Amino acid sequence: MPTPADRVELLIGGRAHGDWERYAIESDLLTPADAWDMSLGLADSGRLPPEVVKGAPVEVRVGGERVMVGRIDKVAEPVSKHEHSVNINGRDGAAILVDCSAPIFVARQPTLAEVVAKIVKPLGITKIRIDADNARTREKINIEPGDTAWDALRNVAEANGLWPWFDPDGTLVVGGPDYTTPPVATLILRRNGVGNNVESMTLTEDIQHRFSEVTVLGQTHGTELELGKNSLKATWRDPSISWYRPKVIVDHEADSNAVCRDRARKILMDGRLESFTLTAICKGHRIVAPGQPSNGKLWMPGQRVYIKDEVHNLDGIYFLMGRKFIGGRSSGAVTELSIKEDGIWVLDAHPHKRKHRLGKNGITVDYTGPSSSAAEWNKAVNEFYAGKAK
Repeated sequence: MPTPADRVELLIGGRAHGDWERYAIESDLLTPADAWDMSLGLADSGRLPPEVVKGAPVEVRVGGERVMVGRIDKVAEPVSKHEHSVNINGRDGAAILVDCSAPIFVARQPTLAEVVAKIVKPLGITKIRIDADNARTREKINIEPGDTAWDALRNVAEANGLWPWFDPDGTLVVGGPDYTTPPVATLILRRNGVGNNVESMTLTEDIQHRFSEVTVLGQTHGTELELGKNSLKATWRDPSISWYRPKVIVDHEADSNAVCRDRARKILMDGRLESFTLTAICKGHRIVAPGQPSNGKLWMPGQRVYIKDEVHNLDGIYFLMGRKFIGGRSSGAVTELSIKEDGIWVLDAHPHKRKHRLGKNGITVDYTGPSSSAAEWNKAVNEFYAGKAK
């Protein structure tokens, strides 16, 4: 049974619901919408509270502290001669951005804050914070039909070298990782068990997304009768990969050698980010400090931790990318931490431009000319590829 400091409650319509058979509350900086899932057994004469319905606003609390606000996605109520229970799951404020289309608008010379507000405020998101010293003012922003609101928001954030996520109070944050904050805890795994404060530690390493070098080819603008050429090129190498594993990427949005270089570096670092995951299971939902009871701050993505792991030969500072609170009536509360190498998650500014997708093979080309010549451009491109196919 979870302690009061780890007790999980779901606040719906002003009423707090707890004493769950099981629960899971996830939060990850790389996941667009954080999710929660809870199950509760009902007595023979029990009824589902009327406020527990799909779409209802909710607040998830742990030990009285708010960890997420959002809405119920789904309610399932299985009934049999042996049991009557209810399963409720939902997501945080990003869910509506992931599910719904972006508002269509054109803005000239907008600030980042203005563009973000135009994307999310029509969908009911009003609490916004931009965590950036400098943000670009774009000459023109054109949001067209087809993208979700999350796609549009992510593209605008990436154009400024930033990333969006939601704070526990429902505030949309557009910012990036802070690798200057001190570690919040030291996680210890020794072979003799002395001083260990983790239930388990699993190291997963993967070579699939690692490359010895990444080359990005950009594309200059062509005329209406001639496609642009891949005359822009940059290569970034990873000396830690000792054998030849090359990767070549054609990026139609890279319009300078500098952008090609940044993209090559970003792709290489993303591969390194995916290739290393340390999963730690800790008792309770709060940070374990040496010599102190487990009633401190809640684990949250974005924190940094010091790892002393004799088994996997790790000794240093790492970055907490995600965490998952798990527990229930018949089991103790534990937290699953998803830990990555420190300083590896990088966010380089990468503008997203208007694109036209042509042909049955989904060929994507840049089009930056006036709209009046779009038909001629499309005709020229289709003829070009038809000629190549012969």
